[in-house]
Amino acid sequence: MSDLPIARGRLTPDRDLSSLTWLRVGGPADWLFQPADVDDLSGFLKALDPAIPVFPMGVGSNLIVRDGGLAGIVIKLGRPFMDIEIDGDRVIAGAAALDARVARDAAAAGLDLTFLRTIPGSIGGALKMNAGCYGSYLADHFVGAEAVLRDGTPVTLGADDVTFTYRQTDIPDGATITSVTLRAEKGDPAALTEKMDDQLAKRDATQPTKELTAGSTFRNPAGFSSTGRADDTHDLKAWKVIDEAGMRGATRGGAQMSEMHSNFLINKGGASAADLEGLGEEVRKRVFETQGIELQWEIMRVGRPSRVE
Repeated sequence: MSDLPIARGRLTPDRDLSSLTWLRVGGPADWLFQPADVDDLSGFLKALDPAIPVFPMGVGSNLIVRDGGLAGIVIKLGRPFMDIEIDGDRVIAGAAALDARVARDAAAAGLDLTFLRTIPGSIGGALKMNAGCYGSYLADHFVGAEAVLRDGTPVTLGADDVTFTYRQTDIPDGATITSVTLRAEKGDPAALTEKMDDQLAKRDATQPTKELTAGSTFRNPAGFSSTGRADDTHDLKAWKVIDEAGMRGATRGGAQMSEMHSNFLINKGGASAADLEGLGEEVRKRVFETQGIELQWEIMRVGRPSRVE
């Protein structure tokens, strides 16, 4: 790789990424860049050779990095991008702020973003993926965002600048989201806290939260998230079609489709990224063969299958 621009933040060569993902798999990044602030990020990208690929990474909660690692620059935002501000009915959160913390801080201020409490990851990733549960999506609350494009240009994105669909947006892949502004309905802080406690209890009772996992593996074929209501239909939930394909508990190497929740891919110990992705592809094949449904990955998979020497 050609000489990299000078930066005030931290540049680490050949950085192992497995410790930065919730599934604890994956090879190294050519370089990991942790910018000091938005100006540092913008200046670095403006001076960076346009031919060098860039991958903005959140907290690795929804990610499989393949065993060969990632070419180019992985950008990981840290403490300078974790601040949360409350302004009336708006919550302005740095992109690296955890979803759970955004929900808690909002609740303490009497604002209802409780749907974020059980979603793993950071708010920048939640925007990129239009995260949602209990029938609410980030799109329902989105006011705007700040981002830095691949060429280093800082931009402000309003509600009209982003197209939201189920589990995705049209924010360019090379753009690094730096902050997100959400609008929320008012509520009683104590009631909101109780609501989140109930959500956590339900999650822990039905999902393998103590395992190495990246959350839901596949999108629901019906194209909407769980509503949490008693009359919620399960006909086209991913876990249901996986069960009907006989893949609950299926294994490959150290990877397993959870016995507790069959749409959760888990690392039982010693799994490679190839084990995890391979098992997921086997599930997709079996579901298609048995039901004619083509499951779509919700977990992002990136990088090289094996290290290029």
